[in-house]
Amino acid sequence: MSKQIHSAQDDTSNGAKLEIKGLGKRWGSVEVLQDINVDIEAGTFLTLLGPSGCGKSTALRLIAGLDEVSSGSIFIDGKDVTNLTPAERNIGMVFQNYALFPHMTVQQNILYGMKVRKETAKVQSQSLERVSDLMGLGPLLDRVPSQLSGGQQQRVALARVLVANRPLVLMDEPLSNLDAKLRVEIRSEIRELNKKLGITIVYVTHDQSEALSMSDKVLLMNGGRASQFGEPATIYTDPQNTFAASFIGTPPMNLIPAEIAGAQLLGCHAANADDLLLGIRPEDLVLKLKPTALGLKGQVVNAEYEGVQTLITIDLGEGQSVIATISKASKYVLGGGVHLEVDPSALHLFKKSDGQKLSFSSK
Repeated sequence: MSKQIHSAQDDTSNGAKLEIKGLGKRWGSVEVLQDINVDIEAGTFLTLLGPSGCGKSTALRLIAGLDEVSSGSIFIDGKDVTNLTPAERNIGMVFQNYALFPHMTVQQNILYGMKVRKETAKVQSQSLERVSDLMGLGPLLDRVPSQLSGGQQQRVALARVLVANRPLVLMDEPLSNLDAKLRVEIRSEIRELNKKLGITIVYVTHDQSEALSMSDKVLLMNGGRASQFGEPATIYTDPQNTFAASFIGTPPMNLIPAEIAGAQLLGCHAANADDLLLGIRPEDLVLKLKPTALGLKGQVVNAEYEGVQTLITIDLGEGQSVIATISKASKYVLGGGVHLEVDPSALHLFKKSDGQKLSFSSK
């Protein structure tokens, strides 16, 4: 089990301001990252989120200095570090595979970097005491990695970075090797460390639940470009394109062709229906057995019970279905007809042609 993070008077650190301007990366003639722009204050928890191959790990490697930038600039605390080596950037990194030395004890792993930098024995001892207490590793210092659980190994990897007292820490999918329960525990600890120490964290993941629960800011990426940048709640409630709408949310937002949604829901936009998609979150659809003033009609074709909620799939005809989320018992019959009540304030409108959001009014 995870151990509660302890407090310590000297557990203070200042984070670093990070600014990225027009960042791009090419491998030969292939452009894998294009025009990435980020500006975050010190102490911010930023997540780079997106599907495999979207460029998020490439962006992290460029920030770290592990790969050469093709275009754009990177500034840490106002200093242009674009062409500096990783060692010159004053950053820490936590990787997916922990990268612990199997023949070394926990203590030796934590202090390895300090020994390489030839820190004094006194500084090493003080730093070890501070970080082992912070991460709850005191009883494990004499063990080797093979004697630790996955969660304990990850805390050692974190401790090794924290002992260096870096203001900017980069994390590349550090929890992907852990089971679901441990992921929840460790991500809570990482978030607490971010707030407690004031360090700036740039975190890479494809898991939207991690991004939404941990972050101050999220950069949602797709195809090497930024899809949307902002606070997690804003990206969820106000997606600026169909990719953001469909990637964020479990289940994702329903996107309904305008010709199926009907003029009643589209309101004044009905005249341009050929290039429109109507977006509705599953939790914003309410099942009714009788017709509603503003809504959709369909047939229940599937129900997935998930404990706290049930996902109802409704066939609207013409090959289009939607998912509605209900949190308690509702009167529906598989194969039976239902009406879906829609709140106009919960509707989103997008262009089919480029996926971009339009301002919406049902009047």
